[in-house]
Amino acid sequence: MRTAYQYRLRPTPSQITQMGEWLDLLRKQYNYRLGERFRWYEENRCDINACPLICYLPELKDNPDYYSQKRDLVNSKALFPEYKAIQSQVLQDCVARVKKTFERWLSGDCNGKKSGKPRFKGVGRYRSFTFPQMKQDCITGKFVNLPMIGKVKLIQHRPLPDGFKIKTATITQKVDDWYLVLSLEDASIPALTPDAPEMENTIGIDMGLKSFLVTDTGEDVEIPQHYRKSEKRLKRLQRSLSRKKKRPALKEGFPPQGTGKERGSNRRKKAVKRVSKAHLRVSNQRKDFHYKTAQKLLQQGKHVAHEKLNIKGLARTRMAKSIHDAGWNQFLQILSIKAERAGLLAIAVNPNGTSQNCSGCGAKVPKEIQDRWHSCPSCGCELDRDHNAAINIKHRAVGHSVLKAQATPDAIAGVTEKPTLYCTQSA
Repeated sequence: MRTAYQYRLRPTPSQITQMGEWLDLLRKQYNYRLGERFRWYEENRCDINACPLICYLPELKDNPDYYSQKRDLVNSKALFPEYKAIQSQVLQDCVARVKKTFERWLSGDCNGKKSGKPRFKGVGRYRSFTFPQMKQDCITGKFVNLPMIGKVKLIQHRPLPDGFKIKTATITQKVDDWYLVLSLEDASIPALTPDAPEMENTIGIDMGLKSFLVTDTGEDVEIPQHYRKSEKRLKRLQRSLSRKKKRPALKEGFPPQGTGKERGSNRRKKAVKRVSKAHLRVSNQRKDFHYKTAQKLLQQGKHVAHEKLNIKGLARTRMAKSIHDAGWNQFLQILSIKAERAGLLAIAVNPNGTSQNCSGCGAKVPKEIQDRWHSCPSCGCELDRDHNAAINIKHRAVGHSVLKAQATPDAIAGVTEKPTLYCTQSA
């Protein structure tokens, strides 16, 4: 079993300066290694349809892979002695990040899903570094011992679980402070095998913008709208930021771009920090709500069925602000991970027709987006639109037709649809 614990750090001013210098050097190393891969990709690729029958083929250059770039770190330390102050495994992890992001662009991840073209990291865009190996006794009392940094004070709001081993440690800089994320593993805990979804052990939920979700029993969870409640204050802070002095035009004698010394006045930097803190507060409130909602659903000990929504497509519509504020994607990820650890399933079903079909008889009852009440002329079923959809989602998750789900064994002999199970593996 793999899990992660996050703690807040209280570093000294000298430690903050040291970790900030590490991040800046690692950012430059990341951009350099990514540039090496881009140069090889542009100089050595060739479209077959564009090649003439007779052409000169230059000698191919060596492909800068993970191992060759890791070996070249010795030359980087010789040319730039400041890299000697960074722990060697932290530098190697920086190269591993380049390898991962480049391969996801060309080949995709384990599910075949490709990411966008990697971008170079600007000033302040490289915010974390990882120690791939940590000693098991690195935390003593109120301090954590980090290699080549020393003992850093941390707020240990909860103890580490017994039997878990520390695999990696990641130091992350956020707008409010520095944080330590420990990746823990216990191989002795077996993976739980969930039972097959049935009507008795499955919950259907329909996610929306009127209510955050509605279960198949009719219970609804009110949508908090954290961003819209903070929007007035965010606008005021953003107006204050827009009035501050921006980056001056480059003239002779000014430092070159990328040094971080030409980004405006000190008041502008403080205004940027205030805006960032306000957005971080909204993000933390939303995440806390998602964790509590997922925990409340899984406390019943049942599988949770939901629609497999095209959230990216919906986020490009006129409802984009409300969809981003609801954070459906983050909630479904948290729900999948929590369900797996509890030995349950998060089941994603086809969303086509869940709102239009009647949960009582299966007849199609067309409705517009503004129609919030389901009224079936065939069977007389009267339900809220979202409640009706949640029941249909549950029926699809267990693989039953509507009439068979009503405990009438001689009503229909067949099964109209089979469920599709999606359970995201935790990192």
